[in-house]
Amino acid sequence: QVQLVESGGGLVQPGGSLRLSCAASVDIVGAMGWFRQAPGKQRELVATITRGGTTKYADSVKGRFPVSRDNAKNTVYLQMNNLKPEDTAVYYCNAKRYFASGDYWGQGTQVTVSS
Repeated sequence: QVQLVESGGGLVQPGGSLRLSCAASVDIVGAMGWFRQAPGKQRELVATITRGGTTKYADSVKGRFPVSRDNAKNTVYLQMNNLKPEDTAVYYCNAKRYFASGDYWGQGTQVTVSS
């Protein structure tokens, strides 16, 4: 029943890197992306990528967090570089349904950036 499974979160020091992965257990999905929610804050868009590879980023992560995908595996990645304490949040994977309206959501993975 779980459509999106995330992995790769954890604890890292400032300046470090993490790579998040999210695999969809369905035949095909549309655009995929990542959202995050820090304690006491609203959920915000981090990055999105279409099936054709068009990307969009939040200004706060542009240049640091390249997003990529493998359409054959229905998997999206977020390479998180030069992590900052303000990047600490629960990161949620998102994917658009291909043949219907609506979204799939991952379970969330905790990313903590602290010394």
